[in-house]
Amino acid sequence: MPSLLPDKLRTVVGAPHVLTGVECSPYAIEGRAPEAVVFPGTKEEVAAVLQLAAEAALPVTPWGGGTKMAMGSPPSRVGLVLGLGRMNRILEHEPGDLTVTVEAGLTLEALQSALGARGQWLSLDPAAPERATLGGILASNASGPRRHLYGTARDLVIGLTVVMADGSVVRGGGKVVKNVAGYDLPKLYIGSCGTLGVLVETTLKLRPRPDVDRLVVTHFNRLKDAGLAARAVLSSDLIPSALELADGEALRALGHGGGAGLLIGLDGIAEQVDWAIAELTRLLAPLGLGESTVLDGEARDRAWRDLARLGRPGTEHGSAVMKWAVLPAQAADLMDAGAAAAQRNGLGAALTAHAGVGIVTAILSGGLDTNAVVATLTEWRALVGGAGGQAMVEWAPLAVKERVAVWDTPGPTLRVMRRIKERLDPRSILNPGRFVGGI
Repeated sequence: MPSLLPDKLRTVVGAPHVLTGVECSPYAIEGRAPEAVVFPGTKEEVAAVLQLAAEAALPVTPWGGGTKMAMGSPPSRVGLVLGLGRMNRILEHEPGDLTVTVEAGLTLEALQSALGARGQWLSLDPAAPERATLGGILASNASGPRRHLYGTARDLVIGLTVVMADGSVVRGGGKVVKNVAGYDLPKLYIGSCGTLGVLVETTLKLRPRPDVDRLVVTHFNRLKDAGLAARAVLSSDLIPSALELADGEALRALGHGGGAGLLIGLDGIAEQVDWAIAELTRLLAPLGLGESTVLDGEARDRAWRDLARLGRPGTEHGSAVMKWAVLPAQAADLMDAGAAAAQRNGLGAALTAHAGVGIVTAILSGGLDTNAVVATLTEWRALVGGAGGQAMVEWAPLAVKERVAVWDTPGPTLRVMRRIKERLDPRSILNPGRFVGGI
């Protein structure tokens, strides 16, 4: 890093908001500490910082709450970490229009608390809402069980303000729901992992809070039976807000015994939810339904939190985590096969799935043997690829990532992705090398 750059950064954001040396240690990525960490307070300061970084050809990694920093290929160099935690304001809330405009550093928990006071909410439920920021959620397109009914971040964004690699500020979309003019450029940045621009503001669609919100935990003897139950729910008149498959290990981690389970979220007016719970029992009883438990309030929230915590670094189930994208009808069988592969390699595994969309979270545990972890992840990738799906290592120790590719081998779309990257970030300073195909 050029010797004068820290002083220039301090001039832009103020001396207390620039870290260097050992102070940067908490912001290390894959064991590599950044050369400096800077915390701008406005989008204009973000623009000025990026201009300085571009002039110095210094890589920049946007950082919200840090909940997704383990995702992606290991960086060859961590130059400047751009922390957005100071940019945490609600800029505009229009309750009548069901829209809100916020800065990217606002945590989801803080936003939900403010919206809840007006009887509204943002229908996203990724893990760690107390730390996850809106910018990080959009950059990683993070979501949770409620994506089954409410969709992902892509479905909720109306507009975005992005600071480009050269420091220019670009606004895409608008502030109203009926906004369909021109290309939907904001979608380009959602899920791009900070490789195309730094998200600084966003306008989002809201919903009224449901009168009732319950979680039904159902038990089956076999995962195959739980998978058939999920298909029965999908084919019925029921409209669950969440539909999660869980194998025996995942259920045990949640404190709900073994076997297999289907976790079904139901929300809406009280009469509608009561009918849906009764209909579930009628529908699933012939399919091997065992015990079922209806959770509400804190018990419901705790169950969803525990499910989200599975596989996070530092937890018991956290030797490595792989995400699979498969056909929903394939999920249960592939989960069984994945658990068997882990067992052959002497490891434990807990597997869950968004049953309606076919996104499986496969979590390894007991992985002190790096060779066993590598072998299992390799088998999982082959298993998923053989079924026509895709696999991505969401989290693993660096020693594992050095031997197992984070991303699947990219297809012909990589050429288009690289051209977009070259156009928007010609010097490749934004989170370089961490995305698909080394973008």
